[in-house]
Amino acid sequence: MDYVEVLLPPIVVGLIFWFAIRAIFNADKSEREALAAAEREADLREQGKSSPAGE
Repeated sequence: MDYVEVLLPPIVVGLIFWFAIRAIFNADKSEREALAAAEREADLREQGKSSPAGE
């Protein structure tokens, strides 16, 4: 039983750290995807405006 008392706190802290890092990476991934989509949309709008003027 002494081993459980000694090992449980670092395991719990490690799991909390793992969940926090995982949440940060997922948020970063989602933000990069949203930014890429917004840039793609802006590029399409820009191309749409410049095409008639270039003719």
